[in-house]
Amino acid sequence: MSQAISFLGLPDHLAEGRPRAVIFGAGHGSAYPGRDSLSASGAAAIRAASQADAPLIGHWDFDLGGPLFGDGPVSCVDIGDVETVAGDGAGNRARIAARTAEVLGAGAAPILLGGDDSVVIPFLAGFAGHGPVWVLQIDAHIDWRDELHGERHGYSSPMRRASEMAHVAGIVQVGMRGVGSARAEEIAAARRYGSHLVTAREVHAQGVEAALRHIPEGARLVITLDCDGLDPGVMPGVAAPTPGGLSYTEAIDLIAGAGRRATIAGFDLVELYPEADAGGLTALTAARLVVNAVGAMVR
Repeated sequence: MSQAISFLGLPDHLAEGRPRAVIFGAGHGSAYPGRDSLSASGAAAIRAASQADAPLIGHWDFDLGGPLFGDGPVSCVDIGDVETVAGDGAGNRARIAARTAEVLGAGAAPILLGGDDSVVIPFLAGFAGHGPVWVLQIDAHIDWRDELHGERHGYSSPMRRASEMAHVAGIVQVGMRGVGSARAEEIAAARRYGSHLVTAREVHAQGVEAALRHIPEGARLVITLDCDGLDPGVMPGVAAPTPGGLSYTEAIDLIAGAGRRATIAGFDLVELYPEADAGGLTALTAARLVVNAVGAMVR
């Protein structure tokens, strides 16, 4: 696969050895009838925002406590985007799941740049045969609708569909606040499943341990990060900005803490809406979050 630029200027393959993490994008998932993804160009915006740091990849990173790849060689690649088509939900899901499974089959951890939250469903589906996995969702919403507008694979349903996957052992959801698509019946369904719901206020009051304590030590973990999980003061470019979200520091502490407690087997970042961004701040913050995820996975 190819694109005009890659994340951090990373290569699309390694001359020697196998990558430990593989980045790819997906612009379209399963849109609701008559609607297209507001985040179709999200991956391109994240890659563009990362370019200023591309020449600095070997420099000291204070978020990570050292260079991104430590003293070792580059161990992450960017293989470009999965070919997706607006309106082809079934085809998009099949292609995203297949690419995820392909990366896992090669012994690497997949990193998906979305795209709206519907791409998370096939991303998690791609872990079938590579489980069990736990899911850590960072989001303002619980995404537990069974269907919306007749669509069962849209961006309001990722955690509901994940709960039905045999290879998903448990779910921790963090960052919820305000109101969204969840009704009392969705909260009840999530609780019946056993999902651990940790609000943004709980993280502000207790720290990230309020969420991390629910992740079993040594588990294989997939982190799914919706940009609206963070406060719009640092990530304004989202479809549904909601005040009171996680800070950048809380988000990277969650990622780092998860990496110490478990093995991060995959990561995705979704719901970046470039047209609503303010001075590129959301894309810049997203790029830094991806750097932190890469660091937690390969260092």
